[in-house]
Amino acid sequence: MKASPDIESWLNLTLIEGLGDESIRKLLVAFGNPTEILSANTNLLERFVKKQTAHNISRGADRSKIEATLKWLEDPINSVVTLADHDYPALLLNISDPPPLLYLKGQRKLLNVPTLAIVGSRNATPQGIANASAFAEAASNAGFCIASGMALGIDTAAHHGGLRGPSASIAIVGTGLDIVYPARNRELAHLLAKDGALISEFPLGMPALGRNFPRRNRIISGLSLGCLVIEATLQSGSLITAKQALEQGRDVMAIPGSIHSPLSKGCHALIKQGAKLVENFQDILDELNYRSTSAQAAPHKTNNDIDTTRENAVLLSHLGYDVTDIDTICMRSGLTVEAVSAMLLALELDGMIASLPGGRYQRIR
Repeated sequence: MKASPDIESWLNLTLIEGLGDESIRKLLVAFGNPTEILSANTNLLERFVKKQTAHNISRGADRSKIEATLKWLEDPINSVVTLADHDYPALLLNISDPPPLLYLKGQRKLLNVPTLAIVGSRNATPQGIANASAFAEAASNAGFCIASGMALGIDTAAHHGGLRGPSASIAIVGTGLDIVYPARNRELAHLLAKDGALISEFPLGMPALGRNFPRRNRIISGLSLGCLVIEATLQSGSLITAKQALEQGRDVMAIPGSIHSPLSKGCHALIKQGAKLVENFQDILDELNYRSTSAQAAPHKTNNDIDTTRENAVLLSHLGYDVTDIDTICMRSGLTVEAVSAMLLALELDGMIASLPGGRYQRIR
């Protein structure tokens, strides 16, 4: 499908070397549209941007980059969304620095549906992965599209959970959409392109640069009604997303964890600062004052629903939810190592616990 002249003008403007988003927005206010900006003389442009930038505008963007993007747009699954489009995300328009242009691969209709951001650690625990997946699926069943950053760990689990529900998931990435990062999420990227969406403000060919990820985080929160943090250290990039969400007037929520886990400290810090403590999905609905569009809103089974033997259920109570070694479990339960080992294997096969390095175990349901 051939791109319209308007799209070419937007690409020409946004791909100009040295021209940042703030300057683009300033020029759009002054001139009205990209075509008028690109046809203006340099003396007039210099009223709004630096002299060198004005000359760059007059020369236009690298034509090869424009042609490569137009070729990419021939695939109907790909599109660009500009500030002038009627379906530009309404919530994103309300942040202080909305991107002038978004690249999109997948379902464009997801840009303006109720969205919940779920973010967290790349090095998540089995419990964190289980929580992210379960809460995302419950949110998708309730009518929320799930937004995250397609990183490993919590983000990946949240995307998969969202895709299992009817409301799907969108990934806001820090690279061009012709690059999958991290490469291990290639299959997830294909699923998102088919049933959800991949979104980036960065042009094709943009590699994974550290400075781009804090920028993409503001879009994750900006598209969303609220932001749920599941496992984060005090230095986690997820706290950047949470901070940006607060600055954008979004609700911030966090799931607490063990006081001994570094991955709980970021969530606990957010809760101390006023974030909503989340124990179940109803807490999210209450915080957002949102009525579920589905009755399927429970994130996981209760203990009464667990199909397991009485002995294994007793062992689960001795295990608790903190990471625990087998010797501690034996001491708490009074059982032999052989008996505990057999029961732990059965529980792991049932998906109730996860085995960790060093002979340790953690309850995940």
